[in-house]
Amino acid sequence: MAEQLNLSNLKPAQARKDRKRVGRGLGSGEGRYSGRGIKGQKSRSGSHKMRAGFEGGQMPIYMRMPKQRGSTSKDAMPIGPFRTSTVPVNVSQLDRFDDGAEVTLEALVEAGVIKNTKTDVKILGNGELKKKLTVSAHAFSKSAREKIEGAGGTVNWLRGEPVEKKPKKQTKKPAPDVESPEPEAAPEAAETSEPEASEA
Repeated sequence: MAEQLNLSNLKPAQARKDRKRVGRGLGSGEGRYSGRGIKGQKSRSGSHKMRAGFEGGQMPIYMRMPKQRGSTSKDAMPIGPFRTSTVPVNVSQLDRFDDGAEVTLEALVEAGVIKNTKTDVKILGNGELKKKLTVSAHAFSKSAREKIEGAGGTVNWLRGEPVEKKPKKQTKKPAPDVESPEPEAAPEAAETSEPEASEA
């Protein structure tokens, strides 16, 4: 029969260990500087409550590293919700598949072209492709698409084909009409009047 629990036999499940009391004189073994060293920030009280990443006031590592700002910006790759990091696969690596095969992400993993399907895959156009394949990927470069379709194959966009944005037409403002200054008229030659001959 289990012993009934009461205040007389109440004890912790694990034995407690008292913390080491330091700074109790030179003969205590942990006196004088009490394991804190001589002076400095970490010898002061409250010095161990510094926030994570604090480097004593110098420029911290997360500010020294170059980066693009803004976790919600499309330019802030590869962080944020607009994650744009991709695994490149050249069309030359697709030539190992049989003619007429369907190349999916799982097929690329089985062939050892990519490690896993966690990251988006982009097909690039480096190399030559002579087999008719149906390739499924998240993105295709222009040259890769031309080579796949040129070999008789098809491309399958897993996230929809991107829409090409048409460049905006810049309307040039008509240049203001600048009136050309009229050429100044040449000064008329002053009429020289001969002095009348005085009558003798």
